[in-house]
Amino acid sequence: MNGITRSIELDNSEVAWYEISATGLTLGRLASRVALVLRGKHKPSYTPHADNGDFVIITDAERVVLTGNKWRDKMYYRHSGYPGGLKSESAQSLRQRIPERIIRHAVEGMLPKNALGRRMARKLKVYRGSEHPHGAQQPEKLEI
Repeated sequence: MNGITRSIELDNSEVAWYEISATGLTLGRLASRVALVLRGKHKPSYTPHADNGDFVIITDAERVVLTGNKWRDKMYYRHSGYPGGLKSESAQSLRQRIPERIIRHAVEGMLPKNALGRRMARKLKVYRGSEHPHGAQQPEKLEI
């Protein structure tokens, strides 16, 4: 094509859906396994510059486990963008308020920090309870 390289486009028919229950799983071990599936590293067709990962549904987000005193000591920070707008919250209070955010934060921290990583993060679906609206996709159970 006259010296112009083509980007690799992968067939989306290979995309699978996986479901994981976070009950009793340690946060870091869960997040690293989920990030691996979102990136597509479990497939032989893995390509670092292409999004060929699968969708992951995580249920029972409030039942994830943190070891030691992390529920009390681990802090999550966000900033409003205004001067003095730094807000902090412990993992324990965030678990009561929005338990999905704890898992999403851990997984997104293990994905690339660019447009490709943001596209991969959209394939992650996290739910507080055991119910989710993705039954039509017939997700497979993924054991960790």
